[in-house]
Amino acid sequence: MQCLRHSEQRLLHFLRRFSSQPDVVLRPYQEQSLQACTEALSNGISRIGVSLPTGAGKTTVFISLLSRITPPPLNPDATRSLIVVNTIELATQSAEQAKRLFPDWTVEIEQGTKHKASGLADVTVATYQTLRQTSRVKKFDPASLKAIVIDEAHHAAAPSYRRLLSHFDPDIKNPDDDIQAPVLPHKIPIIGFSATFSRHDGLALGSVFERIVYHRDFLEMIKEQWLCDVRFTTVHASMDLKNVTVNSRTGDFNPTSLAQVVNTETVNNMVVKAWLDKAGICIYNLTLFCMNYGDLGSTRKSTLVFCVNVAHVEALTQTFRIFGIDARYVYSGTPANERKALIASFKAGQYPVLINCAILTEGADIPNIDCVLVARPTRSRNVFTQMIGRGMRLSPATEKKDCRIIDVVDTTNRVSGIVSVPTLFGLDPSTVSIDDETTESLEKRAAESIAVDSTDDIPEPRSITYKDYDDPFALVSQASGAPQIAKMSANAWVGCGGDVYVLECLGKGHVRIEPVESARDDEGEDGQHYRAYFNPALDSATAAALKIGPFLRSRQILTATNLSDAVHGCDTYVRSKVVRGPMQLGLLRTARWRMAPATEQQKKLVAKRWGKRQFDSDLETENKAQRIAKLTKGEAANIISRLKHGAQARYDKKVKIAARTAHNLTKEVRRRAREDVRVGPLPVEGN
Repeated sequence: MQCLRHSEQRLLHFLRRFSSQPDVVLRPYQEQSLQACTEALSNGISRIGVSLPTGAGKTTVFISLLSRITPPPLNPDATRSLIVVNTIELATQSAEQAKRLFPDWTVEIEQGTKHKASGLADVTVATYQTLRQTSRVKKFDPASLKAIVIDEAHHAAAPSYRRLLSHFDPDIKNPDDDIQAPVLPHKIPIIGFSATFSRHDGLALGSVFERIVYHRDFLEMIKEQWLCDVRFTTVHASMDLKNVTVNSRTGDFNPTSLAQVVNTETVNNMVVKAWLDKAGICIYNLTLFCMNYGDLGSTRKSTLVFCVNVAHVEALTQTFRIFGIDARYVYSGTPANERKALIASFKAGQYPVLINCAILTEGADIPNIDCVLVARPTRSRNVFTQMIGRGMRLSPATEKKDCRIIDVVDTTNRVSGIVSVPTLFGLDPSTVSIDDETTESLEKRAAESIAVDSTDDIPEPRSITYKDYDDPFALVSQASGAPQIAKMSANAWVGCGGDVYVLECLGKGHVRIEPVESARDDEGEDGQHYRAYFNPALDSATAAALKIGPFLRSRQILTATNLSDAVHGCDTYVRSKVVRGPMQLGLLRTARWRMAPATEQQKKLVAKRWGKRQFDSDLETENKAQRIAKLTKGEAANIISRLKHGAQARYDKKVKIAARTAHNLTKEVRRRAREDVRVGPLPVEGN
């Protein structure tokens, strides 16, 4: 009886597979992706990923794939499939498509309290949140499954997903170390589908999937007319993003910090006015708001707006309404029934503007969207392409011809790493203006120009070299630290970093030039830039006799608007007030005493300070002892003067900043690399 039942099940599965053919003709790229999947599976690769852009028909592809996957030879009773999604909307969408394509299949949904599947259907669509419950996941016996599909598969590297999937594949490590890997009768193919098959937070998708077997970029799809034509427009807003904090894990802006800059009355008004102008509404009166959207002759019937957070959503919605536009909003806290009704009426064209934050970036099948307004900057290419991708579906039923993408970009401070329409094409947002451009015209512009700040072309640093004049132990130009000042003066000035310059006056003290903050006079002209002081000193014998310190109170010599004038003025002061007559020859860089070997006392002092330095940038083959042994008096005097006036501290600070900048650049390069989707193996470790 048992054998007979198994035979009946296999026969029923065979009949279902071949008796009910899909009622749609697969597009060429869809068929190519299916072939790539079946070829990988036949070669023993069981955990694979497929990258298809929004609007490419991922649901149709993975349901068609399930129809082509046969039970494993060693376990012919494994005839069922499980589709894991992350929203009830996606669950309903996938279940309806499966029933439409294969009417003979039994299809069930496992989600929350409303949908409880038996675990015995040909295909079960389940939300991963529900499957996190042990009692719910136990319904699905691994021995009966022939395949598992993960929709929006870029989420699969998260610990909660791995905790679930490790139940069906022992090669997927459960994040809980005390969980023992299951022993399964056969290998269950796990196939992930996503429009953005990458993660910007560093979690490695290779911990779940072995390789990406197929990838298609949305720009290719537009060119081949599988997605609708797009008209791009950028709107420049006065937003200063330089102080907006960045999440160290994701690399994107922190919403609360970003909202403080973006969610202002000025910016919101500008956004709505830009939409009125660019989305096709030509009649606009500041004093008489038009209350009937349909009578305005708009060419854009359905606009989806993306905001930063809930407060931004509410404020921008109110701004649209003040301007007489029927705008409504959804967010994660909107009750499910209300959200469903709002989206349904938006799809039906009953109101023109739907505003959201982080709720419609994934899984929103609203083909009639013919305008997307990106009112929030992002540093994630994934997030940006998800947002603009919402409007790229074809929709002949609504007579949609193209989709307008309105991208609000900052102009006050161009912050590196921000993804926008120009950066997608390798253009610099700060130097280009985009209005009513197509993919073809933007690609042509990109080919004709070189982006100044293309974040996609950041070279990863291989090493860090700190070899410059700021290093007080560098012997370049007699260890002066300021070779440029040699063109201004013959005297032995030294640079101490931070635009500070010092001239030692042969034991009589020193002159110090330092920058001051620019001031503006009544006519708006720049004021003084440099101030100079003379610090007189007594010789040690005189100071001891008088029982006072060697240094006397400093006095201001001059102010100047540029360094050259300051140096010339100080040289004149020293000649007339400090070092007179033949002794002035000793101030020169070419003075004879400077060429003599350094004294032992000088060498000891230099060796002591050099040994304590925090950084060592010396890349030469000579060691420190050899270099110190060869020092001249002039070089040693310059090094000691610079150390005495803070050159080492300023240099250490500079090196720290350079190291931090290089580290951040490396992180940014790796973050960008993670968003670059390619066919091939996936790294197991995150960055």
